[in-house]
Amino acid sequence: MTQTAETALPSTTLYYCQGGSDKIYQAAIEPQGDGFVVSFAFGRRGSTLQTGCKTASPVSFEAARKIYDKLVGQKTAKGYSPGPDGTPYQDTPKQDRSTGILPQLLNPIDEAEAQKLLADPAWLTQEKLDGRRVLVRRSGDQVIGINRSGRIISLPGPIVTCALSLGSMQWLMDGECIGEKFIAFDLLEKACVNLRPQPYRKRLDALYTMPLLGPGLPIQFVRSASKTADKRAMLARLRRDRCEGIVFKRIDAPYSPGRPASGGDQLKLKFTATASCIVAGTNGSRRSVKLELLDGSRRIGVGNVTIPAGQSIPLPGQIIEARYLYAYPGGALYQPVFLGIRDDIAAAQCGISQLKYKAPQDPDAC
Repeated sequence: MTQTAETALPSTTLYYCQGGSDKIYQAAIEPQGDGFVVSFAFGRRGSTLQTGCKTASPVSFEAARKIYDKLVGQKTAKGYSPGPDGTPYQDTPKQDRSTGILPQLLNPIDEAEAQKLLADPAWLTQEKLDGRRVLVRRSGDQVIGINRSGRIISLPGPIVTCALSLGSMQWLMDGECIGEKFIAFDLLEKACVNLRPQPYRKRLDALYTMPLLGPGLPIQFVRSASKTADKRAMLARLRRDRCEGIVFKRIDAPYSPGRPASGGDQLKLKFTATASCIVAGTNGSRRSVKLELLDGSRRIGVGNVTIPAGQSIPLPGQIIEARYLYAYPGGALYQPVFLGIRDDIAAAQCGISQLKYKAPQDPDAC
């Protein structure tokens, strides 16, 4: 059914409270002419808000709804919440201290390899989540977050509260934070027992037996598929829903921190290409920054990316994540989109080997 101006249109007010930050973000679909626009406003709570529009011209309600849903999803993924108090974060005095605990990182594979693993009973599949990689550790009445660099980070209050009511007094989970939710996909320690040497199937079974009280909680467990038909169905669904990708994990493998030079026991097929890039500088007064990647010890430019209104311009030397369609030979990114600043990745990890290049044209093709 076509949306009309008389029908209530979606709108939301989101809040973010952390440390000295007390911010507000509003988004709404509004009628304009024969179509609709997506407007937004942002700033510190109690101050005059800056405003803008995500649509250059009126679009259909269906198109506006997609833009609106994506905008709200991006903000909640960064910690904004609908509650007027925002998402309270745990105050961690030891924040940014190194723990020495590192996650197991995945290597990418292509479609042909993925099809082989779908038929291999030694591998299961899970959704590749579009969040922030985090390990959560409980030790008695203390709960901390650990980023992919092994440093302590703050966690949303709802995750901390849920963790304190979950199972054993001591455990360590691996997963991803999406807004104020933590999606767990591995259990590395439980009751002071190191589970890393155990096969993934046993670690996953142990995770699934951790008592959760019901759906919709701040801590959730990832869904897995192990039968070929179920794995193929998951792949089809994730593609249909335009998710980020699918993950393959070998069920008999131990947990191995870090990323192997190639291959490995945990792999990913990404439906869209992303790259972690170094900010080389700004482009004058425009809201865009220059991007670079490492080719050995040499930095090469790979183009520019526009920074959306309402987001801070990254500083030279910072690392940002960009989504793109493909890269041209030499590294230039085609249609890059700014996803956010990465504070958990070092410049040394921003290599040109990340890039997915445009397939060469077949001269005999019609």
